[in-house]
Amino acid sequence: MQVKLVNENSLIIYFAESVSIETADFINYVYHRLNEDLGDVIENIIPSYTSILLSCHSRKIGLQAFLRLVNSALNNLQSNQIDDFKPEQIELPVYYGEEVALDHEDISQHTGLPFSEIIKLHTSEYYRVFAIGFAPGFAFLGNIPTQIAMPRKKSPRTKVPKGSVAIADRQTAVYPNQSPGGWQIIGRTPVNLLDITTKNLSKFSMGDQVKFKAIDKQTFLAMGGIL
Repeated sequence: MQVKLVNENSLIIYFAESVSIETADFINYVYHRLNEDLGDVIENIIPSYTSILLSCHSRKIGLQAFLRLVNSALNNLQSNQIDDFKPEQIELPVYYGEEVALDHEDISQHTGLPFSEIIKLHTSEYYRVFAIGFAPGFAFLGNIPTQIAMPRKKSPRTKVPKGSVAIADRQTAVYPNQSPGGWQIIGRTPVNLLDITTKNLSKFSMGDQVKFKAIDKQTFLAMGGIL
């Protein structure tokens, strides 16, 4: 871990140079430990793929004192305790019908797989929440199976429907609200992912494990889904 100052009240902790499941799990562990140990003096804490950005309450503590507290907390971390830290597992229902899987033809053509097999692969694993950003509540999840990895669209859509489930490269995500976007749309969830009671505005938190569950059209509509 490397700790570097960013500005007069912020610092950043670097954990690795590349994204991995192991790094994501460790960042999740450190994120929660720092919140527990230093929550009174932390104004903002923003985890990402390979780092954590921390801002202190400048009226409560100076940056140098904050830096010493952070370094002390990091030095006191017990590596074996990460095995006892269990992230939340979340199952998310998704309708993969062709009327909502807007890019199903392009995905099948690119991967050489029938769409039924693509759905099977997409729902086969738990995905880590690597980061939350781009739009309120938008969680970057990975890693999807290599067989269904897709490049982003050359021309992004101006309007991606709320709840759209999408893939890009080896990541997958859900658009929590209607917005522009260039990811490949594979399905849609009826679940509202925005949660204004949380700091990150999302039902997902850094390090959570998310699994998609295929549902039929009738179930999707019964759960409040909109076509």
